[in-house]
Parts: sequence; structure tokens; C-alpha cells
Amino acid sequence: MVKWFWQRRETGRKLQLRSRDELSGSDRVDFEELAPDIDTFLGQAAYLQLGFFETLTELIQTIPELGEKEAVSRAAGAALTKHEALVALIRERGDDPTEIMRPFREPLDGFRAATHGVRPQETMLSVHITAGMLDDFYLALSASYGETGDRVARILQADDDRQAIVELITETIASDIEWKSLLALWGRRLVGDTLLIARAALRPMSLGRAEEQKVEPVFTELMAAHSRRMDAMGLAA
Repeated sequence: MVKWFWQRRETGRKLQLRSRDELSGSDRVDFEELAPDIDTFLGQAAYLQLGFFETLTELIQTIPELGEKEAVSRAAGAALTKHEALVALIRERGDDPTEIMRPFREPLDGFRAATHGVRPQETMLSVHITAGMLDDFYLALSASYGETGDRVARILQADDDRQAIVELITETIASDIEWKSLLALWGRRLVGDTLLIARAALRPMSLGRAEEQKVEPVFTELMAAHSRRMDAMGLAA
């Protein structure tokens, strides 16, 4: 049976909002009974990285310039490295990575399809925005899992090698003003799809007022980080 984030396991765990620059963090947010079981957490995190790798690999085939191909290939390699590290962690725990990831293939492939752009530039932006937001979200979740969560956090904090993609997007915007409005609009659309994935992760059935108050700081920070990514490319969030 598919286990999604809102299915409960044990109580008393905490979800910590973690900074990429400071693993321990000082802001702590309680999410009793809202974090997923460890297999669900690891399976989804690993499959998401595999999906980012697959999207970027497909993108390489659609762009003509060698420099662009090389830039995208570095980002693809970074996503694959994260995926492989998460898979290795799953194996260390005595589980089969394929079986742990299998329940999430359909929903996460659907998310990837929904956020795939028509043009290569849109797809580049999709990966940069969705991977950035979900890596941040999984960093927040990682505090629920002790030493295993610390290892996942370190994996996710590794260099994503997407700066060259950011530069390609910035160059595209500079070359034609119409790209700026198009990509800004596309970026805003991506947020909705990405937050749905993250929000579903914290929903047993529905969130009451008290739970909403606990969730709000995490999603506020996700949006703040998203705005910073958009601003760095000269796009309005």
C-alpha cells in the first residue's frame, strides 16, 4: 500500500527548519505526528533526485550549444550524486532502494511532467526552482530522523552545480525582454505545483489552526528562499 507523507507513525517527533549554512539551526518547529515514516522520507527524497537527473539528462538532448550541454550535464551529475548517496543510505539500513522508491514513482513523475517546460529555458528554470524548494523542504524534514536525518541533510546540502544554469537563464533574459515576463510567469506557476507536493507531506487529513501555525514558519521560509532565487536571476517572484 502506498504510504504518503500524511500517514502517521510515531508521535513526539520534531521537524526542524534548517539553514543550508548551519546544519544544527536554532529555529525549531514542532510537527508532532506530521512527519512521514523514515522509509517514506528516504524513498521520496531519493526518487526526487533521480527525477531531477532524468529531466536534466533529457534536456541535454534538446539544446544545441555545447557549452549549454556541459552546464546542464554538471547539474545532472550533482543530482545523480545526491540520488546515489541516498540510495546507499537506504541500502545501509538493509532495505531495497527500488522497493522503497517504487510507491512514489507515479505521483512524483506526475509532478515532474506538470513542471516540465515547453522550451528548454523553462525546463531549466523548473529544475532550479523545484529542486531548490524541495531540497529546502527535505532539509526541514530531516531533523525528525536523528543521525539518519543528519546524513540526509548533509547530502542535500552538497553543491547542486546549478549556477551555470542560472547564468544561462540570466543571459536569456538579457537577450530578449519578452523572456523576462515569460519566465517570471512560469516561475510563479511552478510555486503552486511545488507547494502542493510539500503541503501534502504534512497533511494527515486536514490541518487545524494549531497545526497551521506550526507549518507557517516553514512555508514562509520556503517562499523567502524562492524569492531570493528569483531575484538572483532578475525575475520577480
